[in-house]
Amino acid sequence: MQRRRGKELEEALLDAAWAELTERGYAAFTLESVAKRAGTSTPVIYRRWVNKALMVEAALTHASSVRVIEIPDTGTLRGDLIAVMRAANTERVDLLVATAVLLDGYFAERGSNPEQLREQILGSRRSVAESIVQQAVDWGEVDVSVLEPRLISLPFDLFRHEVLMTLKPVSEEAITRIVDGITLPLLTRRPLPAPASTEETR
Repeated sequence: MQRRRGKELEEALLDAAWAELTERGYAAFTLESVAKRAGTSTPVIYRRWVNKALMVEAALTHASSVRVIEIPDTGTLRGDLIAVMRAANTERVDLLVATAVLLDGYFAERGSNPEQLREQILGSRRSVAESIVQQAVDWGEVDVSVLEPRLISLPFDLFRHEVLMTLKPVSEEAITRIVDGITLPLLTRRPLPAPASTEETR
């Protein structure tokens, strides 16, 4: 058997950890089972991660890093939103399910929640939502004065909710409802005119 070292070994361990997590869930996840799947020993794992929570966090971060969705550039906000949701259906649904459903016990053990874990995985990276909306602002489709954080994340919050309710990719019908029925009317609305000053109304 070929001896693996460095990055190659670490990626093999993280891939094995991800497979164990998605098959067994956090409660049944063990470093011993990861070692067996990866064809190595537990001391090799313990030299890198001292407990299963830290290894699961590393596996989630690794899984996220290899499922990066390119920011689309279709020329319209609608096109970009639909394109990125279709890509997320292919690349990230299993990650969404893992972070919210398969980690039963992890959040209690670590005293955290799915949003905190998501922020930990993303780090300081700009979110896909922020990038897409900024493009729309640059194109003149969205007036920056109507924006606020919850509105920017809204389409992807709705997408995640749909995944977590069904535990499967979001249908084309649901994507269209999210984009055309909810997101675009809110993001592309024009700001209300400023009220006339007292001096102007005299």
